[in-house]
Amino acid sequence: MSQLLPSALVDAISELGRLPGVGARTAERYAYFLLRSNKHLSDDLVKAIANLHSGVKSCPVTFALIDADEDMSPLYSDPSRDKTIVAVVEEPLDIIALERTGQYNGTYHVLGGAISPIDGIGPEQLHIPELIERLTKDNVQEVIIATNASVEGESTALFLQRHILDAGIDIKLTRLARGIPVGVDLEYAGQITLAHALEGRRAF
Repeated sequence: MSQLLPSALVDAISELGRLPGVGARTAERYAYFLLRSNKHLSDDLVKAIANLHSGVKSCPVTFALIDADEDMSPLYSDPSRDKTIVAVVEEPLDIIALERTGQYNGTYHVLGGAISPIDGIGPEQLHIPELIERLTKDNVQEVIIATNASVEGESTALFLQRHILDAGIDIKLTRLARGIPVGVDLEYAGQITLAHALEGRRAF
């Protein structure tokens, strides 16, 4: 392909192809679309990507993504949010999925992944100690374990249950109801499905 296309276009296709879910043909279409479009579109895209790391950071309490100039997540600092309820999710984008239901007014805690030995991710790579600290600090009454309905998500949920119980913390543990199909990440679940899952959460 490098002999058939200009090197700049080949480089763009190669880099776009490194994105998750983007195959060779899709990368070619994206690169060609950008080439045909107004240069301002490419410039804006480059600027947004260049500012990504400097403009985003993790909340030191919830580990949700926040603007670089913020001290903590607005979903935690907002006095109208119920700090006694914490939904534990795997990734920051899972928060968006739950917020869209309009059925949840507690706070969040992002683990930063799920336990997956095959991927080299153990409990020590997750924000579990910080969660345990929050349970006492915020006088948390309920923890909703909202990890994904996958093998890794279930393993992480069971580990959290044992870890919290072993810490001697008397707290209500719930899990999202099975309205979420097994194998579907929260990010891709429908709003109605998530709303029912929140409403029908069960004791863990």
